[in-house]
Amino acid sequence: MQGKKTFTPQLFVSVNLLDLVPADNFYRKLLTELDLHFIYKATQKYYGKEGQESIDPVVFFKILLVGYLNNINSDRQLIAFCSDSLSIRLFLGYDVHEPLPWHSTISRTRSLYGEEIFLDLFKLVLKMCVSKGMVRGKRQAVDSVFIKANASMDSLVEKEVLDDASAFVNELEENSEFKTTSTRKKLVEQHHAWKEEAYKGMPNATGKDKIDEFGNIIRPKYLSNHTHYSPTDSDARVSVKPGKARQLNYFGQIAVDDAHHVITGACSDFADKRDSQCLEQIVELTQENLNQNNIELQELLADGGYSSGEALAYLHQKNIDAYIPNFGQYKPEREGFTFHKEENYYQCTKPKGNQAKLLFKGEKTDSKGYTKRTYRSSESDCKNCPLREQCCGKSTKFKKIDDSIHKEHYDRMHQKLTQNEKYAKKMSRIRSKTVEPVIGTLVNFTNMKRVNTRGIKNANKHVLMAALTYNFKKYLRFTIKKPSVLAQVVSLKQGKNLAFIKSVFLDLKNSFVSTPSFTTLNYN
Repeated sequence: MQGKKTFTPQLFVSVNLLDLVPADNFYRKLLTELDLHFIYKATQKYYGKEGQESIDPVVFFKILLVGYLNNINSDRQLIAFCSDSLSIRLFLGYDVHEPLPWHSTISRTRSLYGEEIFLDLFKLVLKMCVSKGMVRGKRQAVDSVFIKANASMDSLVEKEVLDDASAFVNELEENSEFKTTSTRKKLVEQHHAWKEEAYKGMPNATGKDKIDEFGNIIRPKYLSNHTHYSPTDSDARVSVKPGKARQLNYFGQIAVDDAHHVITGACSDFADKRDSQCLEQIVELTQENLNQNNIELQELLADGGYSSGEALAYLHQKNIDAYIPNFGQYKPEREGFTFHKEENYYQCTKPKGNQAKLLFKGEKTDSKGYTKRTYRSSESDCKNCPLREQCCGKSTKFKKIDDSIHKEHYDRMHQKLTQNEKYAKKMSRIRSKTVEPVIGTLVNFTNMKRVNTRGIKNANKHVLMAALTYNFKKYLRFTIKKPSVLAQVVSLKQGKNLAFIKSVFLDLKNSFVSTPSFTTLNYN
């Protein structure tokens, strides 16, 4: 007969979470693998000796871990999700009748703890991965990603504009990021006006009807960090990528080991920086993490965004073998000119030219802040040269060449990449398949697309939690595959049998070809 289930809540029920949650449940395995008792001692300094008890620090980090494992960004949604799951309640140590902490407690506790607590937890998980043989340390791939800040472009306000000269001195003395000079504001406005006109009608140009993946309108209006800031989150910076909306972001930096794609370094920085400006910080963190596990960093792989004279000089000083393509403006040679390193001058070698010498005239800093060495010829050598107009220009009577003060580091990298081009291309492929899938996983599945807190310190905690969650998931799934002795013996026997059959077949073939097995009939 047909059954019909009716539900009547019981007033008194005796249940045991250990009986309700299966033995092979993911969170039960997580509970046995991860020991967080060191957190009690590490967080002791943040609490007094009187008053109400706070949330258990271990429970706090377990709740955060659940959020990153399930890609939940909101603290309110995270608490609701934990309350509704028996396995998570067992993982947190809360019985079915116990209410979980209020969501605002999670936010306040996150702001209370310093970055060092999150970094220690990241190092703990990394050490577990190293002990399991998941980290080789020989080669690290580095890349970056924008992380959406918890602030809107609509919150931007214009910085206070100061008069130049004496007002600029006041700005320097106060060191305020909320003030700017009128000259700088004028230059920024001129640049944005040029950009708006130059990019008009181009593919992927911004328009009022375009919306990005977050639902933000891609505005045609250009805003700069030089002239605007967000009072909602003063550490967030305006940044943009091709085809994306201008928005307030943070800059996440990730270093990944190429053996089993374990993250060995993670940090957050300001989004108005270039990749090359962030290289030193992520390398220092990665080296420190590896050295604590008795592993030495040998090779570093990065894309062209990390190429700069300062970055290459730093890597050379640290004796790190790096493979970073030189940026687009680099020129390994000057066509028609030969550089004499010892005498430090350029010599014109163009046919039918006057063979002028371009002597070193000193170092100068251009409008973009790059310091360059200037080499220039005399007007007497070039004014009557038949190639002057095509070499120097119609009105200029001398030739000038500017080189970066770090040219020797660019030359060294260029020589390394071209001397063994096949190996350099292999390193580029290894970089792509190592770090880019990891960043994609962090952004789409480990809650690193957007930070729900404010401030650079909290953004750094966010990146560290996402990275250690990724590592711990890999740790739980990682198994070392070792072929059994029986399988090796079987494989060896199969190889011997196959070799024997091949040798017999070859002997038969040779005997058949060498000795005639037929008779020739003569009818004459």
